[in-house]
Amino acid sequence: MSTATAESFTAFASAEGESWWVCHTKPRCEKKFAALMSAERMAHYLPVITSTKTYGNRKRTHTLPLFASYVFARVPDELKARIYQMDLLARAIPVEDEPLFLRQLVDVQRIVASGYETTLHPLYKKGSPVLVTGGALRGLEGLIDDPANPSGIVVQVDVLQQGLHIAIPMSDLKLLPR
Repeated sequence: MSTATAESFTAFASAEGESWWVCHTKPRCEKKFAALMSAERMAHYLPVITSTKTYGNRKRTHTLPLFASYVFARVPDELKARIYQMDLLARAIPVEDEPLFLRQLVDVQRIVASGYETTLHPLYKKGSPVLVTGGALRGLEGLIDDPANPSGIVVQVDVLQQGLHIAIPMSDLKLLPR
């Protein structure tokens, strides 16, 4: 059911005794897990994109999951244990706000179906800890200054109750766990 339409997501939402789960698979097991969901006739969505790479004179085209290691699945409550049967999952995360989740899933589906090139972009929040991954300051840790108008990071000097603002491209930053 990876090619589900907006109407079918709405239909999935109305089913009694089922819940949406964000299934975090083991590395590179997304397609196997989606195949398992199909075999079990459970509603699921694995958004995939096409990637073309050139190796010398040859071009290779691959379909890759948009969200590495994630498949979205609607599972009957009594069958939740079945999604762990092939040892493909690391964990299953319950969806708290199903109407919002389904709207966002439909948006993802529309974007994937549009054919536009898309890349993942982390959601930065003010004060989120980050690591500089490129340039002369590689390895430096700081905090996001203003995600609405990102212009860099702030490095704290606690003893002085001050911070240093550094203009660093967002592409050179990696979010750190809190």
